[in-house]
Amino acid sequence: MATGHFAFASNTNRFLACEPLADQPFAIAGVPYDGVVTNRPGARFGPQAIRAASLMLCDGIHPVFDVSPAAHLGDALDMRLPNASPLPEVRRAIESQAAALMAKHHCVFLGGDHSVTLSLLRAAKARHGEALACVHFDAHCDTWSDHFGEPSGHGTWTYEALQEGLISPAHTVQIGIRSSGERAAREYVADQGGQIFTARALRGRDGAGLQPVIDAIRARIGQRPCYLTLDIDVLDPAFAPGTGTPEPGGLTSSQVLTLMEELADLHWVGMDCVEVAPAYDHAELTSNAAATFVWTYLSAQVARHLGTRA
Repeated sequence: MATGHFAFASNTNRFLACEPLADQPFAIAGVPYDGVVTNRPGARFGPQAIRAASLMLCDGIHPVFDVSPAAHLGDALDMRLPNASPLPEVRRAIESQAAALMAKHHCVFLGGDHSVTLSLLRAAKARHGEALACVHFDAHCDTWSDHFGEPSGHGTWTYEALQEGLISPAHTVQIGIRSSGERAAREYVADQGGQIFTARALRGRDGAGLQPVIDAIRARIGQRPCYLTLDIDVLDPAFAPGTGTPEPGGLTSSQVLTLMEELADLHWVGMDCVEVAPAYDHAELTSNAAATFVWTYLSAQVARHLGTRA
C-alpha cells in the first residue's frame, strides 16, 4: 500500500486507490444520478462514498480469491450527466458513456438510483448481442409499469428491461424481494418465466443453507452472459441504513457475500451497485458494505482473468 492511501489520509478518492483509467482490463465508473427517487434523495453522492470506503480495504487482497483487483483496475471517475434534464435525456447520456467504457473494459458502475440500470443494460445488450441473464439483488421488485403516474423511474427498470428484450425472462433471478406491492408487480418476473427468492424464503439460511439457492441459480443461468445489479437496500437496514427506501426484514451482509462468492463462476459481463445514500448512513455501514460487495465481484473476475480460478 502506498503511503498516504490510508482511509483517514487519502490523496485520492479512486476505488482501492487504483490508477486513473487507461488500458486496464477492469473499470470503475460512477453514475451520480438520483432524479427519480420516490422517497429520500441523495444516491447521487453514493459513488464517492463507496470509493472512500474502499480505501479501508488496505492492500485489497481478497481472502477467498487471493488477488487484489487494484493493479488491473482503473477509475474513470463519475459520468458527466444532465441531472436537471428529463429522464430519457439522462438515460441517453448514461448509455453512450457506458457503451464507450464497455467497448474496452469489464465495468462496474457505482450509482446513483436504480433507474440508471436500464441504460447500463441497453449498452451491455448492444455489446454482447443477445438478451442477457440478470441477477437482481433488491428489496423491491422494480417491475411497476409506471412510477406513481410517471412513465418511468427507479421502480420500473426491470419491467422496461424485460419489455425491451434486454434481459431474458427465463434467465432473470431476483433475490431479497420483500416490499409491499400488488401481486402483478411482485410476481411479474416469475410470471414471465424467471425466478424469485424472497427475503422471507431466505430467512435463517446462510453458508451451506444457501447451497440449494446457489445450485438453482447456476442451473438456470448457465453460461449466458450475465449482468449483476445490486441495490444496497437488499440488506436489512441494520446492515445498510444509508439508502433511500429502507425495508426491514432484509438479507445480511454475510448472505449476500456467500451468494456472490459461490456464483463467481457465472459468465459475468458487468455489475452495478446502486442506491447508497450517504446522508442517511450511520458509521459508514452502508458504504462499507457496498465497497466490499464491489471488491468481491472485482476480485473474482480478476482471478478468472488471470486464470487463477475457474
